[in-house]
Amino acid sequence: MTRTIVTRIRDRAQHTPDTIAMREKDFGIWQEVTWAQYWDTVVTAGHALIALGIEPGDRVAIHSENRREWLYSDMATVAVRAMTVGLYPTNPAPEVAYLLSHSGTKILIAEDQEQVDKALEVLDELPDLEHIVYLEPRGIQRRYDNPKLLFWDDFLALGERHRSEHPGAVEDRMAATKPDDVMTLIYTSGTTGPPKGAMLTVSNVEFCVRELIEEGGFTSPPPSENDIMLSYLPLCHVAERIFTTWFNAASGVQVNFAESIATVQANLAEIQPTILFGVPRIWEKVLASVNIKLASASPLKRLFARFWLKVADGIGDTMVRNGGNHTISTRLRYALGWVFFYRALRDRIGMRKVRYAASGAAPIAPEVLKFFMGIGVPMHEVYGMTENTAIATGNMPGRVKLGTVGEPHSGVELRIDEQTGEILTRHPGVFAGYWRNPDATAKTIDSDGWLHTGDVGEWVDGTHIKIVDRMKDIIITAGGKNISPSEIENALKASEFIKEAIVLGDGRNYLTALIGIELETVGDWAQRNKIPYTTYRDLSEREEVTELVQGIVDQVNRRFAQVETIKKFRMLPKELDHEDGELTATQKVKRAAMAERFSDLVESMYSDEKAGAA
Repeated sequence: MTRTIVTRIRDRAQHTPDTIAMREKDFGIWQEVTWAQYWDTVVTAGHALIALGIEPGDRVAIHSENRREWLYSDMATVAVRAMTVGLYPTNPAPEVAYLLSHSGTKILIAEDQEQVDKALEVLDELPDLEHIVYLEPRGIQRRYDNPKLLFWDDFLALGERHRSEHPGAVEDRMAATKPDDVMTLIYTSGTTGPPKGAMLTVSNVEFCVRELIEEGGFTSPPPSENDIMLSYLPLCHVAERIFTTWFNAASGVQVNFAESIATVQANLAEIQPTILFGVPRIWEKVLASVNIKLASASPLKRLFARFWLKVADGIGDTMVRNGGNHTISTRLRYALGWVFFYRALRDRIGMRKVRYAASGAAPIAPEVLKFFMGIGVPMHEVYGMTENTAIATGNMPGRVKLGTVGEPHSGVELRIDEQTGEILTRHPGVFAGYWRNPDATAKTIDSDGWLHTGDVGEWVDGTHIKIVDRMKDIIITAGGKNISPSEIENALKASEFIKEAIVLGDGRNYLTALIGIELETVGDWAQRNKIPYTTYRDLSEREEVTELVQGIVDQVNRRFAQVETIKKFRMLPKELDHEDGELTATQKVKRAAMAERFSDLVESMYSDEKAGAA
């Protein structure tokens, strides 16, 4: 039988049936799911899918926050040789219509009334959709009378009946699994056009597991059932699927589901995970929360905290120069700081037990990583993308180079195109192509099997890779200078007062920026400085706030060459939103949409292009 993520769950259920696989809160109480219970539910759900007519190669979509049923549905789909299609909880109805229609989804697992309503709103556009299985009955059972709707409990009851009538049907499907079976469609964020469905196969995922866990490409010692993780990023993203689903099945890591994205920091403090992955926004938000607490503390506590944070800054500097390793001096300083400050700080932010932390999915300011290294969180920036099953490079413990995304993993071929600077990868994790889009596939994977990532990179010391920027985001000024906006943007966003920074200037004489404030931290700053405000827009338009941001821009400008400095900026009048088309589901800024939506602000900065010509 072909080894898959599902066979790994079955094996764990057989060998350690009573060990806890996952936990989720119900009404404030943690509910535990053993490996035996996990496997039993997967089999029952698999029987239900078969009973509803799912055949090998069919698509089953999941539109829900992270929860147990996400994993049950995903693994049941893989068990019966169908494909899982994940939707972001924030996807509005038009995007739901596109994703379900393009994938040809046959069954949708929807979390609650909100997600069911989105599907029903566009049902006429979904000829392939036969059933909508909903998880939460509130607001649905008594109000809706659509024959396609089926409650989760009834879905499982159907599975139980089919299981008793056709014992072994799921296992038979599993036995027929082939390495090149597509097990999931993961849709790209769609920053420049409609999302594309990347097809990841059984062998792609098995390569990921071997490379990161069995070959030691992740951390040493490798993840095990002694490790604890918090699942909070959307499970339709390849990175969270790796940590929540694949690591869980392959190494026995215990998964704990966050109550919501809004409670992540509280859940971190409660769970105290040993392995933690976050996108840059998460690390920036934690750092901002530390600064807010510090600013509102009493003068004595503030003085005490600033002293130990200055010590941490020195520790971080030394560790950065030393590959992430301690020296005798930093160990002594940290040991003292642990007693007086760092233990309490790490406990409060939920990172007291973290033995491995990683940032990925987008660029992050080195200053943010250095802060966490300084307070004792073993921080590593990693790099990959959906199309290579998120396997490309990583900063390995003891060999960290800040500002880089690390070394290529052992099973990865990686080179940089001499003409374009584009990073190319080749390995068994390269995806099978884009669903129903052979032209895009041909542009992404060349005839020699090299995956064109679309990222511009450069070697550092011949061993580590630095990401310069996305090829499509490189700015070429009117003077012909090539500029990477992301480095400037990350430097600005390293400030706890700035949430969004979009650098502009393609074909222009100088660089400008659209800047969005961090409402929580700027709001706290305004209150402490007795600056009244009512709304986000009101606060962002305050003269004092503009001066605050100007100071940050001036500080950042001093770090860059003259041609790379921000000459003018404008404050965004609102927080960017996915539903307004300004952000992708992964919270990446849609640059073209921003330039169009805020064209009046952009043009106001270029009314006199003679100033600061590049």
